[in-house]
Amino acid sequence: MEELKTARAQARYVRISPRKVQIICDMIRGKDAKYAQALMEATPKAGCEHVIKVLKSACANAENNLEMDPDALYVEKAYVDAGPILKRGQPRAHGRMYRINKRTSHITVVVAEKE
Repeated sequence: MEELKTARAQARYVRISPRKVQIICDMIRGKDAKYAQALMEATPKAGCEHVIKVLKSACANAENNLEMDPDALYVEKAYVDAGPILKRGQPRAHGRMYRINKRTSHITVVVAEKE
């Protein structure tokens, strides 16, 4: 049995909460690559622009490095992991400080060729 070829791309330390990007990843997983890109361009979510960039990169990797057909690509895996949290402070009453967490994400998209 022939092993399925996959191409992947990753964006690390993206300054957006993983919770916001996870919605987009769930939306495009298993979809055709071109359809997924069109879907994200029409979706008004904060994480779309970051995931589109990673998807385009994964498709380019598949086409240029592995000689896969760009029209037959689909999103096999799309997931987001939490990156390091930047801790910032918000001044409050009586000289206190409340912590503000600036979250980062590691976005990964894996594309494969349809049989």
